[in-house]
Amino acid sequence: MNAKQAAAYKAVGYIQDGMIVGLGTGSTAYWAIHYLAERVAQGLKITTVATSESTTSIAAEKGIKVSSLDSVEYIDIDIDGADEVDSMLNLIKGGGGALLREKIVAAASREFIVIADESKLVDVLGRFPLPVEVLAFGREHTARHLQRLGCRPVLREKDGQVYITDNGHQILDCHFNAIPDPALLAQQINAIPGVVENGLFVGMAKKVIVGYADGSAKELG
Repeated sequence: MNAKQAAAYKAVGYIQDGMIVGLGTGSTAYWAIHYLAERVAQGLKITTVATSESTTSIAAEKGIKVSSLDSVEYIDIDIDGADEVDSMLNLIKGGGGALLREKIVAAASREFIVIADESKLVDVLGRFPLPVEVLAFGREHTARHLQRLGCRPVLREKDGQVYITDNGHQILDCHFNAIPDPALLAQQINAIPGVVENGLFVGMAKKVIVGYADGSAKELG
């Protein structure tokens, strides 16, 4: 069992019969879906909500039925990964391109559990470029506003084409190098016209489960 698997396995242990579960996006969240599928096959009864179209597809392949977010009043536990985690459990998310839906699902959850391998732990956020989901209209103007906050915004591409999110938007990966005040920066970014949402998840994670190379997992928070 590798570090990502260890973190995911421990997180899935919190899921109980009858819960509504948020399914995250990305390589670590994939393992949570995998272990949930094993428990569903053994008789676990859950309702799930996915944070991306790719996660919906993976869940379906593994025999997990996915419901729409608007069909449930709340989510009991949302399990998702992160690109960076600081000592205050603030996060950078969105490397997989699903930050908007991930944040909506996390905000609808009673408990947001983050799973990550030890390489994602940092003293200060910002080494990983901060994803910012933006409208295509006026994107260059939006990018200039972001640049004034001290970053180098880079339009995300995939396979030589502009990357388009599940919501039909684009992503600017903003290279800040260091983000000493994530809460303030999140507010400043979201005040820019053309910005849909940013990948700073501040004060949202209730606990972070960190997986290690030896197959162990430690809980923070």
